[in-house]
Amino acid sequence: MRAAAADGPVSEHDYVIVGAGSAGAALAARLSEDGTASVLLLEAGGSDRSPWIRVPIGYGLTFNDPRYNWMYESEPDPALDGRRSFVPRGKVLGGSSAINAMVYVRGHAGDFDDWAAAGNPGWSWQDVLPYFRRCEDSELGPSALHGRGGPLHVADVSADVHPLCATFLDACRTTGARLTDDFNDGVLEGAGLWQVTIRDGRRVSSASAYLHPARRRANLEVRTHALATRVVLEGGEARAVEYLAGGERRVARARREVVLAAGAINSPQLLQLSGIGEPALLAAHGIPVAHALPAVGAGLQDHLAVSYFYRSRVPTLNDRLAPLWGKVWAGLRYLATRRGPLAMSVNQAGAFLKTRPELARPNMHVYFNPISYTASTGPRRRLLNPDPFPAFLMSFNTCRPTSRGSVAIRSADPREAPAIRTGYLSTPGDVADVQEGARLLRSLAAAPPLAAVIEREYLPGPSVQGEADVLADFRARAGSVYHASCTCAMGPDPARAVVDARLRVHGVGRLRVVDASVFPSVTSGNTNAATIMVAEKAADLMKSR
Repeated sequence: MRAAAADGPVSEHDYVIVGAGSAGAALAARLSEDGTASVLLLEAGGSDRSPWIRVPIGYGLTFNDPRYNWMYESEPDPALDGRRSFVPRGKVLGGSSAINAMVYVRGHAGDFDDWAAAGNPGWSWQDVLPYFRRCEDSELGPSALHGRGGPLHVADVSADVHPLCATFLDACRTTGARLTDDFNDGVLEGAGLWQVTIRDGRRVSSASAYLHPARRRANLEVRTHALATRVVLEGGEARAVEYLAGGERRVARARREVVLAAGAINSPQLLQLSGIGEPALLAAHGIPVAHALPAVGAGLQDHLAVSYFYRSRVPTLNDRLAPLWGKVWAGLRYLATRRGPLAMSVNQAGAFLKTRPELARPNMHVYFNPISYTASTGPRRRLLNPDPFPAFLMSFNTCRPTSRGSVAIRSADPREAPAIRTGYLSTPGDVADVQEGARLLRSLAAAPPLAAVIEREYLPGPSVQGEADVLADFRARAGSVYHASCTCAMGPDPARAVVDARLRVHGVGRLRVVDASVFPSVTSGNTNAATIMVAEKAADLMKSR
């Protein structure tokens, strides 16, 4: 095995963590909180001090800025007419929690029971609930379900959402859906308003919640603009991380453990660059095999959604944010009160619903946004430049897709983006869900409360009706909801998993992975809350090693 390079500075720490994102920032704060263990946190991106990160709706800008986002794209996917998908990943302190839409959804209790049933003891709903509670400063807490006083503020913004959200909820109710004021009770099913990671009109990321308060500690060091290039193995154990900073190669040695928290794209990439992965892939790029582990980078899961757009007979957020005077009004209101459209996510209401009564859990995730963008979609979407007419959108994705993709290095150069193969719609069940989701959205639009305010469906439009046309439209327009996960999956079998139930890499000592890549299967909703929960649990696992 290759020894650590000696052409640059060498430092030594108890723990070396790669990635200061949703999981890494939280883990570094927890491992350093007793003051005894020295922790080095390496982040390839830079500071999160930009005002556009702090202002909630500012993610419409940072989401498209390579200073804060890796701006990855997938390989062309045959299921999407050969289109590439945008795969944003945070490249900044706080990682993707610094550029996401701030929706806080844990997932269904059954998601975590499934993890445990797959051979991962300690990961059932009852096992992970204390860690969800520990991280939270929830406006619904304290209770048996929610925490109060934790690092991560979770807000109830029901007083500030657009009035059309109430219309959407009425439509859901009239179609038989229950209304809920808490998607995070483990039941998940119902229609309601999203809880969000916003406090006093400012985004709450993993960095602002965990890392910034912890940076005063003498035993925690954070290095930004530090690109990890490989994990150094000695005697079958992880002993150091090589990284590039300031134009030179440096080495950080770990007395206890190395932890990869670089996310679902970069954690498998770094393992492969370190000689841990599928031997044929490593050999193709001239990387000596340090440890054969074929599941590294395999099993990628994500949520794939499509939006339906509706012209409205009543005002929407378009009327406020499209004209120049509306932007000025919103800006002045935010500066004066930290309220209004700029203090919110455009994702304001939604639902988790069953399309068939015999289902045990909701199978569709529905978003309702009182705003629309048809001229600027995908990575070019601009939240402050919506359509210049009153309109809104609804979107759907299947909660638990069964399709799988992969992440694989293209070369031995750590600066080259890996090949991301999404593998969308590669199972019959995922294809069938396209039809069920489309019928669900149209049934909501036809319900009297929404039908009364809809002028017309203008995309995909009334001409798209038959199953073939619905599927063709989905293939032409659907895109990722940016919930990449499962590429270093947890499980007992090294032939099919990368880490064990304690998040230790199979067959390699002193090396763990702690981020969304360890999910055995993607959760039913948004992934940021579950990723932070994984970090909270990992801290306990590491402290009790």
